[in-house]
Amino acid sequence: QVQLVESGGGSVQPGGSLRLSCAASTYRSTTYCMGWFRQAPGKEREGVATIYTGGGIYTYYADSVKGRFTISRDNAKNTLYLQMSSLKPEDTAMYYCAARVAVSWVGCSPEGPGLGRYNYWGQGTQVTVSS
Repeated sequence: QVQLVESGGGSVQPGGSLRLSCAASTYRSTTYCMGWFRQAPGKEREGVATIYTGGGIYTYYADSVKGRFTISRDNAKNTLYLQMSSLKPEDTAMYYCAARVAVSWVGCSPEGPGLGRYNYWGQGTQVTVSS
């Protein structure tokens, strides 16, 4: 059973930065797609950024966050991060960490049916961007 616990959310002014963390109880001998998703009130959950833990340089970013957000992972700490910069009011949402077992980076994209394949979810952390 994989457990994911997010932290680091909060309130920030437009243009500010936040770093989200996800402490993961994943198995070191298993590879995963891991990522950050968000859901704003009245909107569907969407993928923000994903990464493959099995090596290589695969990352996915939603067009709306490219150049502003960076996903990374500290294998020693078993922690996933999302560095968010130049935050905008439209980034306001509940942010979730999610994971799925994967043998390759193929399928790590959260687009289309990909989002539904993530089957381990954290409880979420709120990010509010407002002046």
